[in-house]
Amino acid sequence: MGGTTGIRIRRKHPDKALNVLAIRAIDKPGRYADGNGLYLKVDSSGAKRWELRTVVRGKRCDIGLGGLKAVTLAEAREQARKYRAMARNDEDPLAEKRRAREVVPTFRVAAETVHKEHAKAWKNAKHGDQWINTLKTYAYPALGDRRVDQIDTPEILKALSPIWLTKQETARRVRQRIGTVLDWAKAAGFRAGSNPVEDISKALPRQSERKGHHAAIPYIEVPAFVHGLAGADVATIPDLAFEFLILTAARTGEVLEARWDEINLEQAAWTIPAWRMKAGREHRVPLAPRCIELLAQAKRLAAGSDFVFPGRSGNKAMSNMVLLMIMRRLKSAYTVHGFRSAFRDWASERTNFASEICEAALAHIVKDKTEAAYRRGDLFEKRRQLMTVWALFIWAAHDNIVSLRPPA
Repeated sequence: MGGTTGIRIRRKHPDKALNVLAIRAIDKPGRYADGNGLYLKVDSSGAKRWELRTVVRGKRCDIGLGGLKAVTLAEAREQARKYRAMARNDEDPLAEKRRAREVVPTFRVAAETVHKEHAKAWKNAKHGDQWINTLKTYAYPALGDRRVDQIDTPEILKALSPIWLTKQETARRVRQRIGTVLDWAKAAGFRAGSNPVEDISKALPRQSERKGHHAAIPYIEVPAFVHGLAGADVATIPDLAFEFLILTAARTGEVLEARWDEINLEQAAWTIPAWRMKAGREHRVPLAPRCIELLAQAKRLAAGSDFVFPGRSGNKAMSNMVLLMIMRRLKSAYTVHGFRSAFRDWASERTNFASEICEAALAHIVKDKTEAAYRRGDLFEKRRQLMTVWALFIWAAHDNIVSLRPPA
C-alpha cells in the first residue's frame, strides 16, 4: 500500500510548448518555457523577448536571442538549436554572438565598402556617384540598417516594389547593385547560401517591354539642328560641346569629360583614355576642320580649365543636364545619345564606307572573335575621311549637292 511512498515522478520536459496564438495571448510578466532551454520572457512593461538557458563549459548561461518583434518563434528555435550545438562542442555561443555583432556589417556599411573598393573601376566620378546614390535613395530605407546576413527576399521586395513599375530602369539598376553588395558580402564570409536577388523577379510584377533604343533624330534633320546651335548670337560652351559631340559621334560622357591633354591639334586627333571608354579600350577620334574651329572657340571660353567644355566653376566637367536643356530650348523630342544612331544611319544609307569603318567610328567592339583577332589597326585614316564627309554633310548649304563617296 505504502510502497510507492517517496518515489519521485519525473515530468516530461516541454518540447515546442509555445505557438503563435499562445504567445499573443500571454500578457502576464514571467518566463514561459518552449522547451530545450528556450524561454519567452515577458517584462512588466509588456515587452517580450527570447532567452536561451544552457550550459557553456560547465557554467549556466542565459543568452538573449532578441525581442519578439524582431525574432519569430521559428527563428528563436533555430538560433537556440545552433547555440546548444556549439555548447555541446565546447564552443562559446556568447563569444560567437559578440563576434557576429561586431563584425557582420549592415547593408549600408557593405554598400559603401563596395563603392570604395570599386572606385578605380568607375569610368568617371559621376558614374560612381550614381551607383551609391541610387542605393542611398531606394535601398537604404528598407535595407540600410540590416546586417547583410539577415537580408532575404522579403527585404529586397520591400525595397524594389515601390519603384518596380514606376521607375523601371532605375529599379533594374538598384536590383543589380543590391546583388553586387550581397555577392561581396558572401565572398567576404558574411553570408552563406545563394543570393536572394537572383529569384526576386519571380515575386515582382512583370514590367512593360523596354523601349529599346534611344530616340534618334532622323539624319536628314541633323544639319538644321546644328545650324540652330550655331545660330546663337554668342557662342557658349554648351553649344560648342553639343556640336562637337555630333561631329565626332562620341558618347555624352566622353565629350563632357574631355580634357585638353587628350587633344592633339597638330595631328587633328582626340585620344580618349581607356578608363573613360565604355569598352575599356583607348579610342582615337579624328577631328574634322570644323571640330578644330570649335576647339579654338572653346579654348578662349574655357579660361584655363583642364576640361575642354567645363562647367560654370571651371573646375568640374559640364553636367549632361545642360545638353538636355538645349534640346528643350530647340524644342527637340529626341535624345542626345540618339545622334549616334543618326550618324550610323547616315553612314549606311548615304555613303559607301565599309561597315567596319562606321562601327569603329562609334567605338563599337567587334563581336566576332575571329574577326577581332585579325583586326590590328583602328582604321584611323579611313575614319578621318568618314568624319570629314559627315561634317561636310552637316554644314553644306541646303541647295548644294555634296559628294558622299570616300575620297580615292
